[in-house]
Amino acid sequence: QVRLIQSGGGLVQAGDSVRLSCSASGSLFANYALGWFRQAPGKEREFVAGISWTGSTQTYADSVKSRFTISRDNAKKSVYLQMDNLKSEDEGLYFCAADDGTGREPPHWISWGQGTQVLVSS
Repeated sequence: QVRLIQSGGGLVQAGDSVRLSCSASGSLFANYALGWFRQAPGKEREFVAGISWTGSTQTYADSVKSRFTISRDNAKKSVYLQMDNLKSEDEGLYFCAADDGTGREPPHWISWGQGTQVLVSS
């Protein structure tokens, strides 16, 4: 229902920071829960972070708590993932996602960005 286009990522050093961005068009952006996922070769897609319609509630995978921050700017129709103190295990292809606008729990993710790669050197 919403088209998502990602930017950011690339090759970074362990301990550094990077911010991923995801911008949307074609919908009432404020009415969608948003999230970030990642996937490494040979592994299943993993939930990283999510944010509610209003932005008042954020959830994180245990592996990224205290290091990653998800945020949204409804005026810009964008969602961001600020990644601090990156580790080698953070490597993967990162995807942004939007739910179906119902706010159900767990979210029904139906829209996906194209993916951006994050590589961490040590």
